[in-house]
Amino acid sequence: MVASRFLDTLPSDPLAALPEPTGTMSFVSGGDGLVGWGEYARIGVSGPDAADRIAQWWAGLCDGFEVDDAVGLSGSGPVVFVSLAFSPGDESVAVVPRTVVGSRDGRRFCTTVGGTEALLTPSTPVRAPGRISYHDGSQPVTEFVAAVGAAVGRIRAGGLRKVVLAHDLIACTEFPLDERHLLTRLAAAYPTCWTFAVDGLIGASPEMLLRRHGRKVSSRVLAGTAWPEHAGEHTAGTVATHLLGSGKDLAEHSYAVDSVAEVLRQVAPDVRVPRAPRALPLANLTHLVTDITARLPSERRRTPASPSSALALAARLHPTAAVGGTPRSAALELIHTLEPGSRGRYAAPVGWLDAHGDGEFAIALRCAQIQGDQVRLIAGCGIVADSDPQTEAREAQVKMIPVRDALEG
Repeated sequence: MVASRFLDTLPSDPLAALPEPTGTMSFVSGGDGLVGWGEYARIGVSGPDAADRIAQWWAGLCDGFEVDDAVGLSGSGPVVFVSLAFSPGDESVAVVPRTVVGSRDGRRFCTTVGGTEALLTPSTPVRAPGRISYHDGSQPVTEFVAAVGAAVGRIRAGGLRKVVLAHDLIACTEFPLDERHLLTRLAAAYPTCWTFAVDGLIGASPEMLLRRHGRKVSSRVLAGTAWPEHAGEHTAGTVATHLLGSGKDLAEHSYAVDSVAEVLRQVAPDVRVPRAPRALPLANLTHLVTDITARLPSERRRTPASPSSALALAARLHPTAAVGGTPRSAALELIHTLEPGSRGRYAAPVGWLDAHGDGEFAIALRCAQIQGDQVRLIAGCGIVADSDPQTEAREAQVKMIPVRDALEG
């Protein structure tokens, strides 16, 4: 039995409803979205068909549900949280929570699965992580700088135009990390981002890979980044002006926009792409952003296993040039050569899917993988022919600041 009900007693912020320090699920922006806890069902799969196998598994579960949805809003009724792997060899994860709390435009609701009672107040207080120490991840900064230099050389030699390289950092906490500590601080600092959590992968992504509601599809593409070199030296406006006039960043951005638009045009007859990007200032840096919209053809029956479901479209888009590079195959081959560690589920689609194939998927950026008292932070930067290795290494460090600040706050 799956039951969704409006509840006035729910907290205005869905994250405040999370009762336990681990096992959290989240997809929230500006106080709107979904959180979940309790594991009703779960699947972990790897391989190039991981998204399709998850969709078939979820469709089978939905076929067996008796649904009583008195809410009828986006995210009510049966929902599964999904975090795909970046590479086929890594594991993709999908979890159906027993309890989901949602908020849409100030209307709050709760969904329970399997006849469970909803626990709507925290059963344990949120605990800080204590002392934190940092250690090199799969490669020290000097080796990352060298990898960026090698990538620039390959691009200038021809064969590819852009590649995205990732760098990681390990944080060790005094106490096992309470996932709510990280989530609530990320959401407060980056309210316009999508604060996500699935199976220990937690972050605040500025990039909505794909949102589907009925026939409406949208995608927010981010690529091209700038930040003040010295505190107080530049305003957000001057940083944005510099970014919008940067040929290097505009080229990097155009590759990412083209990669998304090309895929959407294969499934939607009406795809709209703005002529030029705009600047999106965040707390510690500014991105170039383009919002793409599309309208899908009508379907006789919408299911989570449909080839135009939110999950299927997200899987088709992945990896965009914003997180992989272009051409895709050459960029992925170079990533495999130059990155010594696995990305896991970093820079891959993360979000939720309902029983009709609607849902939302961000790209898992500004994030960390949590395992007890060990936290793996990871961030990447787009490399093109004009990239400077030292600058790109600084960019990767700047992109880790959101998680570091949230850990230490």
